[in-house]
Amino acid sequence: MSFSLEKVVPWGRSYEEYLAMFDLSQGDLERRILGCGDGPASFNCGLTQRGGRVVSVDPIYEHSAEQIRARIAETYEAVVGQTRSNLDEFVWKTIPSVEELARLRLAAMEEFLADYPAGRAEGRYRVGGLPELPFLDGSFDLALCSHYLFLYSGQLSLDFHLRSIVELCRVAREVRIFPLLELGAITSRHVEGVVGALENLDYAVTIEEVPYEFQRGGNQMLVVSSVPSSASP
Repeated sequence: MSFSLEKVVPWGRSYEEYLAMFDLSQGDLERRILGCGDGPASFNCGLTQRGGRVVSVDPIYEHSAEQIRARIAETYEAVVGQTRSNLDEFVWKTIPSVEELARLRLAAMEEFLADYPAGRAEGRYRVGGLPELPFLDGSFDLALCSHYLFLYSGQLSLDFHLRSIVELCRVAREVRIFPLLELGAITSRHVEGVVGALENLDYAVTIEEVPYEFQRGGNQMLVVSSVPSSASP
């Protein structure tokens, strides 16, 4: 049985993983960045410590650090157990074992939890979620969406994906989405439909290889830019 989850779970990636997942250059890191669906990732903390400008948005940020920690504890064993039961869906190279994966994920989430109270007070962690974001048009130069769109294709429809990406393009000049796989390490059922629909709306759409692969075959991101004057899916 392949890796599966009934709903989105909090599972944070590290600052270094974000650099690789989205192939972020130094120039990219100097832009105004939105992390959409970041959950308990440590990217915001890491980039802020390095002088970057970043805002993360996620429905989970309506909760306190203690409540998020409790939610992580509730789902942690299920995610680790699913990974252990489906080892062949992953590339055990940079991360050599399930035990090391668990250690890295917990370290990233602990870094987030330590930063979260101050970051929320500073407005770096904002409550909100797709397909409607609480930001003005063009608020960011670059929007990043990690392990939400496409990954949960079984739970989120093609229409939801399209409306969400158009919304991301409303608030940011460029959008990058990683990975293009859904749970089970298969190409998302929505990729082809999303690309075709966005091209019909006159967005510039490319699929680019990145220097990161943990889900087997998951080494590509979708890049979308060139917002038309008016667009609605």
